[in-house]
Amino acid sequence: MMDEQRMNIRLQKIVVAIAIILLLVKFSAYLLTHSNAILTDALESIVNVVAGAFGLYSLILASKPRDINHPYGHGKIEFISASIEGSMITLAGVLIIGKSIFNLLYPQTIQNVESGIILVAIAGTVNFAMGIFMERRGKKANSLILIAGGKHLQSDGWSTAGLLVGLGLLLIFKKPCIDSAVALLFGAYIAYEGYQILRKSVAGIMDEADTELLRSLIDTFEKHREDDWIDIHNLRVIKYGANLHFDCHLTVPYYYSVKEGHDALERMESLIHVHHETSDEWFVHIDACVPPAMCKICTKRDCQHRQSPLESRIEWNLENVLRNQKHGLYGPTIDPTEVD
Repeated sequence: MMDEQRMNIRLQKIVVAIAIILLLVKFSAYLLTHSNAILTDALESIVNVVAGAFGLYSLILASKPRDINHPYGHGKIEFISASIEGSMITLAGVLIIGKSIFNLLYPQTIQNVESGIILVAIAGTVNFAMGIFMERRGKKANSLILIAGGKHLQSDGWSTAGLLVGLGLLLIFKKPCIDSAVALLFGAYIAYEGYQILRKSVAGIMDEADTELLRSLIDTFEKHREDDWIDIHNLRVIKYGANLHFDCHLTVPYYYSVKEGHDALERMESLIHVHHETSDEWFVHIDACVPPAMCKICTKRDCQHRQSPLESRIEWNLENVLRNQKHGLYGPTIDPTEVD
């Protein structure tokens, strides 16, 4: 297990321990005040504990090395973990909305608001700070579990801030309906945040294209392209947790030896390692250029086999590099019969 994975697991253990402590703090605040808004915060803390525990299990499983039964590793469990967390957050939001509507119709007595405010404020501050740290760590480690957990804790912190505003208004105006109204608003917010996490995790399970990542990779290729990288097309990225699997077609001069083609490929891979912090694996199909059609777009100046002068340099972008077609001068492709 790599040091980075150990650090992620250690961080998740701390998150679970803190979530349990904050759960006890929030329920203590609810028992003191009988505030519906505080109860919503406490109920979400149950989600924090369960989701954190499953996230810990998922990180441990995802850190296992590849084996015969899992040749791409165990990283897909991260998407499953995030989908469960998103589902639980959404469900908690829906339950909070239902409870809030009930208490708007049937108000209950609220007491010891000052004590509840203090306890909830402490818990919210800790959650928000932990969420920021987790999200930063998750982006650095490319871990959806940590990113989702971090965003969840931050949304918990923001909802706690709004809750405190509501409790402050309740303290001033002494109207129980304010408590339930605030809980209703933040129940809707929590449900929306849960949906966003669920949506992203399902996209990962379905291998939906990450256009932001792809655009970044293509921009790097375009800025640092070499003369014998005549064409790149059919670029795809599949995510397995923190691991990324790339495949594409690289067109090189038709007269290159196997070693020369492999060297061009290795330079391309090294470029990504230098400019992008990823744990990746490349599967690249080497294509031979097709003269004279591709000579018109080939920028290799020292080519001794050129059959047509360079007419135009095609810029690589998201639209044309993702297509499974070689590029030509007057459009995205050359004659399909000339393509491998």
